[in-house]
Amino acid sequence: MSSSRSASSSSSSSKSEKENQEETIASDLVVTKYKMASEITNRVLKEVLDRCVVGASVKDTCIFGDKRLDEETGKVFKKDKDVKKGIAFPTCLSVNNYICHFSPLISDPDIILKDEDLVKVDLGCHIDGFVAVVAHTIVVGASKEKKVKGKKADCILACYYAAEAALRLIKPNESNYAVTEMIDKIANAYHCRPVEGMISYQMTRGIIDGEKRIYQNPTESQRRDTYEKHEFALHEVYAVDVLISSGDGKPRESDLRTTVYKKKDLIYQLRMKSSRVFLSEVEKRFSLMPFTLRHFEDEKRARMGVIECAKHELVEPYPVYHEKDGEFVAEFKFTLLLMPNGQLKITGFPLDPDHYESEYKIQDQDIKQLLTSTVKRQQKKKKKNKKQGGAASTTEASASAGGHSDGNDEEDGVAVEPKDTKSTKKVSTATTIAK
Repeated sequence: MSSSRSASSSSSSSKSEKENQEETIASDLVVTKYKMASEITNRVLKEVLDRCVVGASVKDTCIFGDKRLDEETGKVFKKDKDVKKGIAFPTCLSVNNYICHFSPLISDPDIILKDEDLVKVDLGCHIDGFVAVVAHTIVVGASKEKKVKGKKADCILACYYAAEAALRLIKPNESNYAVTEMIDKIANAYHCRPVEGMISYQMTRGIIDGEKRIYQNPTESQRRDTYEKHEFALHEVYAVDVLISSGDGKPRESDLRTTVYKKKDLIYQLRMKSSRVFLSEVEKRFSLMPFTLRHFEDEKRARMGVIECAKHELVEPYPVYHEKDGEFVAEFKFTLLLMPNGQLKITGFPLDPDHYESEYKIQDQDIKQLLTSTVKRQQKKKKKNKKQGGAASTTEASASAGGHSDGNDEEDGVAVEPKDTKSTKKVSTATTIAK
């Protein structure tokens, strides 16, 4: 009997391991779905950035971004109704000293972009629960002839280099503490501060804020309660989100309405019918992905329904934070896959160094050496598959996305902007500016 139980246990364990592998980037098909999501995310980011010009409406641009995410994700896996896809993070445009999460409702006051406004664009989508998110910062009207200077240049360069350093440090057997310390050092080099309490998360299928975390400038309560040391591991996925302020880095909740929420995996019997209807629709349409109240047909009813849900912590709010007036905040976010042959950055665009000029430079030789290093990836040997089943599935999925399987042009393992855009095609501009 004992051997029978042992065999049964072994079989169950083997099945569990196989199921777990099918949920991670150990599976080629999962990697393909991540890359499909990244292609869409990068494409829509490019389109949204192109609309960030003088006179542009922030509200209309957010609506446009979400519409394009819905349109593009709707084009893939059309025949497979079981594959859910859509927005994983609604389009947010946060201007100047506003830190994050600004995505106004139809009924909210609008913001019109002006020349020299610093704009942070944040968005993302998922294919079958596999998420690709991104954030990028630009200055309206910036060019080689009209360089960005002062505090704006300081925080943008600090943020970009901190993100580039994080890319190089997040790899198996390294710790989250090292990333936190490096972000702080680079921010200090530009006389800036990391925005306090912001977190980069491990992502798993259907979960955008997973178990492992990378804190930047942890708050006292975070250091006391949740600031745990983690080591990164093979086949993990991270949303690496870096925010740097020219000011003191302390986020303040603004008077602007919170419009972005995420359902929590909790149960509570709500009293109001409008709240129950709202929560049911959230669960059906968004599951545990962030959403905006603007996505609801009846905006007024959604605003009412979310109140009781938030009160009982059934949904998590993403408040609109801001820095002091006269300060600026930059953000760069990318999705990172820890593959057997190295780190694979699948979202995010490079920065054009010719547009920015700071009076500060990175002097620390260790940091400069880190930034000028390439993210090395070993060439993966192709394995022959007699049945060709996995390869066929991967190819078919890629074709459904309307592109090649990689999703981005890659050099040394760093995904860069697609070739039809105007940005530089270098792996990293860190080599150029950090010297």
